[in-house]
Amino acid sequence: MATLPNQLPKLVQDPAGRSLGLDLPPGTLVDETYDGPWHEPLLWHADDPAAPDAWERLLPARMSAGLHPVLLSMTAALPATRELSPGMMSYPGDHDAEDVLAGFWGFEEEFDADDAEMVAPFGREWPGLAPAREFAADPDDRAAEVAASMIGAGRLEDARAALVPARRSADVPAAIGWAGPLNHENDVARLCAVLRSWEDRFGVRVVALAFDVLVLSVAAPPTEPAEAEAIAAEHFAFCPDNITQGSGSLRAYAKSLLGEVCWTFWWD
Repeated sequence: MATLPNQLPKLVQDPAGRSLGLDLPPGTLVDETYDGPWHEPLLWHADDPAAPDAWERLLPARMSAGLHPVLLSMTAALPATRELSPGMMSYPGDHDAEDVLAGFWGFEEEFDADDAEMVAPFGREWPGLAPAREFAADPDDRAAEVAASMIGAGRLEDARAALVPARRSADVPAAIGWAGPLNHENDVARLCAVLRSWEDRFGVRVVALAFDVLVLSVAAPPTEPAEAEAIAAEHFAFCPDNITQGSGSLRAYAKSLLGEVCWTFWWD
C-alpha cells in the first residue's frame, strides 16, 4: 500500500500554507501520541475556536494538499487528540466493511429474548449490508451544512477546525490514531473500512471528532422505515452503545434515522 505524501511538515516553515495554495489562520501541528512524539505531524488545528464556516473554508486543502477538514473538540479535560495511537492502526483498505460488521453482530453463541427484542426485525444472523441510496445532496455541501449547524448550535464543545492527511474523509480517524472506540475496537482502521462503505453508499463525511464521539454528515439518509432499519442494523454493529445505552431497540433507533442528515456515534 503506497502512502500519500504528508504535506503537514511544510507548515513548519510556512505556517499559513501558502506554498500549498492555502491561507491558514494561526494553528498548531500535533505529533504527540500515547507512546510519545510521532515521526511526522498527524494533524494541524487552528488555535482559535471554529466559526460556523470553518469546515467549508478548509475544504480546498483536500484538493491542493491531500488534507481533509474535520472539527475537533479540544476540551481541557478530554480533547479529541488525547492519547492518539497511530501505531495501533492498520490500513482501512485492508478490511472488508461487511466482514467487520458481521463480526461485530456477534450473536452466534448467545441470543436470548432480550436480544431478539432489541434487534428486531432482525435476528441472530447478520442481516447484510443496506442497499446504497441516491444522494439527495452533494456530500461536501451536506458536510459543510452539518458542520455549520453544529458550531452555530454549540453542539461541539471548544471546537477547532483541523486538517488531517488521509486518502479519504473516512480514513481520518485511523490516520491520526484516534482512540475513541477503544472499548469496542482498538484498530479504528476496521471501523474506517465501514466509513468508506458508508461514503460510497450514503455520501457520509467525517465532520467532527470528540474524545469518544464521531459525527458524520449524510448525503443520502433513509426515507423509508425498512431502509432505516437496515441501516440501523449496521449502526448497531458499528456502535452498540447508540442502542444499548440509547434508544433501547433497533426499531426505535431506526425511526430517528429517517431523513436525518447527521449521524452521531458514542462509545462508553
